Amino acid sequence: MQQYEIVIVLTPLLSVDTAKEAIAKYSKFITDNGAEIVQEDNWGLRKLAYPIQKKTTGYYHLTEFKAPGDLINKLEIELRRDERVLRFLTISLDKHAIAYNEKKRSGAFNQKKPVKTEEAAS
Repeated sequence: MQQYEIVIVLTPLLSVDTAKEAIAKYSKFITDNGAEIVQEDNWGLRKLAYPIQKKTTGYYHLTEFKAPGDLINKLEIELRRDERVLRFLTISLDKHAIAYNEKKRSGAFNQKKPVKTEEAAS
């Protein structure tokens, strides 16, 4: 199974509960079709880079999952049919992106490196 990442942008007119319900619907769709969710990250309400349908903000949600290739087409059809979805982007991850995401989840990038001082160098 290939590993994918999808970012879904929902309309800002939704309540927080309705947005969570919409995301839960797609998470359930992914798992019901034989995929495994690796990680989900709710980014919340954010400003869009440019207006979409006269809206300047949207609810962002990122999902990383392992799935067979035929699931992606079904998922994207479901997303296109939903009027709550402003935009979505599905990316197939290569081995380097998977390794980067695993490091990011483990907190390897948050660890501070020791600062070298002149006294320690001598």
